[in-house]
Amino acid sequence: MSAPGQSPGADVSVRVAWADDAAAIAAVQMRTWPETYAGLVPAEALPTEVEPVAAAWRESLTRPADARNRVLVALERNRVTGFVLTSPAADPDCDPVADGELSELTVEPSERGKGHGSRLLQAAVDTLVADRFTRGVSWVVTGDDATRRFLTEAGWAPDTAHRELDLDGTGATTVKQVRLHTALI
Repeated sequence: MSAPGQSPGADVSVRVAWADDAAAIAAVQMRTWPETYAGLVPAEALPTEVEPVAAAWRESLTRPADARNRVLVALERNRVTGFVLTSPAADPDCDPVADGELSELTVEPSERGKGHGSRLLQAAVDTLVADRFTRGVSWVVTGDDATRRFLTEAGWAPDTAHRELDLDGTGATTVKQVRLHTALI
């Protein structure tokens, strides 16, 4: 039986992103941000043009700062429906050899509830394990109950760490986050 909104035998998958996926990733991100940051970030603080965001993605996909920085994309046929990033955890209290970070788990709003998020999460965990991380961490916006619930139902839990990000460098646009973690092996 297929999920609601999917045709029987729909061609869905997750794979490592290519530089050619940059514009599609940027488009998904830009369509998702207004919902993700509604009430937290002024709408005018969000980018409005895809190309500069796509250029940044293209650069990060072709020249990652660390070989363990990965971008995975969820696909329905050949269309990008979501993405996730994995990397060594950069927090001062994390071990960059043992702790891997899952960030930007993003699924196109119109594609939610079709299994893309679950496939991305499983592929991200598999990638972190393949990169020999033993613990995963992820920062979640404090008010993002849906993402927090999604991760806690998958076995992630708060680890008491929290932070406030200054998004524009002036202190005028900040986002509070909590960190979740899970044992990977």
